Amino acid sequence: MSTTETAIASAEAHSAHNYHPLPVVVASAEGAWMTDVEGRRYLDLLAGYSALNFGHGNRRLIDAAKAQLDRVTLTSRAFHHDRFADFCTELAALCGMETVLPMNTGAEAVETAVKTARKWGYRIKGVPDGMAKIIVASDNFHGRTTTIVSFSTDPEARADFGPYTPGFEIVPYGDLTAMREAMTENTVAVLIEPIQGEAGVLVPPAGYLPGVRELTRERNVLFIADEIQSGLGRTGKTFALDHEGVVPDMYVLGKALGGGVVPVSAVVSSADVLGVFRPGEHGSTFGGNPLACAVALEVIAMLRTGEYQERAAELGDHLHRELGLLTGGGAVESVRGRGLWAGVDIAPALGTGREISEKLMELGVLVKDTHGSTIRIAPPLVISKEDLDWGLDRLRAVLNA
Repeated sequence: MSTTETAIASAEAHSAHNYHPLPVVVASAEGAWMTDVEGRRYLDLLAGYSALNFGHGNRRLIDAAKAQLDRVTLTSRAFHHDRFADFCTELAALCGMETVLPMNTGAEAVETAVKTARKWGYRIKGVPDGMAKIIVASDNFHGRTTTIVSFSTDPEARADFGPYTPGFEIVPYGDLTAMREAMTENTVAVLIEPIQGEAGVLVPPAGYLPGVRELTRERNVLFIADEIQSGLGRTGKTFALDHEGVVPDMYVLGKALGGGVVPVSAVVSSADVLGVFRPGEHGSTFGGNPLACAVALEVIAMLRTGEYQERAAELGDHLHRELGLLTGGGAVESVRGRGLWAGVDIAPALGTGREISEKLMELGVLVKDTHGSTIRIAPPLVISKEDLDWGLDRLRAVLNA
């Protein structure tokens, strides 16, 4: 067997089959390119589902991590450390908020947001104990914990993991009327993705997000924005909500916050909302650790310049123009997205999303499928226009377009 086949066979023999990765074994990476164990190079058009917004091996982030590795990596929150205050201060400022509660993974941050909303509902809004409701959208993807899959509408994510956590109302994404009708005096929060990534990069109708903001404010309900994939530069703005001038009550962040170096996530909100927690009520051994804070601080500094957001906007316009030219010819049914983020619905007659992804892999381009014949394109924000066009040329070749 080849080196690739041997590595995959070993992984298959000793790991749970909870993923179905493409048959490529990456050994190194830099910028927008990855190299496998055979020495073949691939253009990365997925960027770790936005975790690698700043590219593989970004020198600023690697240097920040290396410098911190020589000092201290973990104290637990039993003690203070000298990077924590700066991290919380700078992230709150980037978000236009006051208070930060750090965690590690995106799912942990969503769980934190759920707990925060419920506690706020009981202690501040006055909802009877055990009666809090959170409204979510159909086709959502917020993570894979037991509570989170309880309000998923994806059978693959949900099946066989019951009994499910109660307390959630699911309404159609983009339907403000349905959301209004679902609200009661016991509703404490609306939790939505400003753009639904896993569902195929679904952008809601114009006016929907401002409508959610108005409705939640009117009904004294928290607006929680899951910007784990859409935030931190991906769409051409710092946050996807910025495109419509909307500020939520709470941001849920992750992925790119750790720069693809370490897992970092956070809930960012007002002091009144996050102030509901008292010592001992919620926490994480690794949440807000010195290494995570050092890397995240560098991510925040990079975003403050606006250059990555501007680059995502400019290259995103180019990406969507080129992808738009593929529609109408029979190969591509539709294209959605914003910035350097697109969902491309391939005509089923040409193959499933998985099959198209495998064909692209053979030509040196890595993307990932979702929901049948949809592929997602989300390159690192540092990708060059020339490399992006190279990847798009390979897509045209696979589609014969």
